[in-house]
Amino acid sequence: MSDAAERAGQAELTALQAALAAEHAAVYGYGVVGGRIVERRRAEARAAYDAHRARRDMLVRAVRDLGGAPVAASAAYALPFPVRDGAAAVRLAARLEQRVAGVYSDLVRAATGTRRADAAGALREATVRALRWGGESVAFPGLAERSGEQTGAAGTTPSASASAKR
Repeated sequence: MSDAAERAGQAELTALQAALAAEHAAVYGYGVVGGRIVERRRAEARAAYDAHRARRDMLVRAVRDLGGAPVAASAAYALPFPVRDGAAAVRLAARLEQRVAGVYSDLVRAATGTRRADAAGALREATVRALRWGGESVAFPGLAERSGEQTGAAGTTPSASASAKR
């Protein structure tokens, strides 16, 4: 394998791992959302939770297909703000989707073929869900350098106590 092909493969694996980490965080975040969301939006939150679980499982397989060890989920994640009511849960859902879109944007850049098409689909789905949750529309969804937002995967970070347990 040439150096360029090896670097491209490593970039793709790195982007897959970042997407997987974001999906782990989104699954966790939607657990919080589901506990605070108002009844009329609960089905929407459940559908998003299920979609993120499915994407997470697909990414685990993709990482293994490239010979990597899938990044594990953290036991807990620090949320970007307190989620004490339904309105905060809706804001968290929008933030989760915006952040997931960012990592899929990176995966679109790093991947080729079917994996790139899958990443583009995931980017589109996350952007649509973000808008449904009340997120802002941006010209380049998922591109932090274009939208002015510089943040971590899925708007959450592993909590200090979860990191200490590793």
